[in-house]
Amino acid sequence: MLGRLVAAVALVCLSGSVVMAQEDAGGAPGPFVLEGESFELAWTSHPTDTFYKQEYVPAGQSVEAYEQMFMVDVLANGISVRDAAGTMVDGLKQRQASDPVVNFALIENEMTGEIILDFLLSDDSSGRVIVEWNAYRYVPLEDGVAMFGISRRGYDEGASELLRGLKGWRMGTIEALAVMELPEVVVE
Repeated sequence: MLGRLVAAVALVCLSGSVVMAQEDAGGAPGPFVLEGESFELAWTSHPTDTFYKQEYVPAGQSVEAYEQMFMVDVLANGISVRDAAGTMVDGLKQRQASDPVVNFALIENEMTGEIILDFLLSDDSSGRVIVEWNAYRYVPLEDGVAMFGISRRGYDEGASELLRGLKGWRMGTIEALAVMELPEVVVE
């Protein structure tokens, strides 16, 4: 039991210090702040020995129906930044056959070894139209990769609004994510 509580991703952005997040989100680390928006830990998972996932949303939003979400994934399985981003790109390429909105671009920083994947997708399988834009910043770790990402969604009428506004804020958000000071990630 104690092992499950301790085995999580260590994260705190503002102070740069490290705090262990419990799987039930008790004593939630954070907040993460991006473009003046504060994101609080709302959900965390440790589905395998080498995979950790945490999702953060602004006050008043939920992970089930968010407008903005900040995410942290850690893969401590020896995977490279290029392979982690490539796996996501492969999935997006497959999705293009059934999702006409899918679009993506990769931005590589050869100096840091980081990659940002900028992508757009949609879904209407629930009877509700959802359009989602994401930017994932893949950062190399000693034995794997950390992904720090921002996601924005529009639902039904809001999906059209998101698409219309995308050109105005997309690059600014990508740049903010690219220069964001990241916390130390520790997996125990």
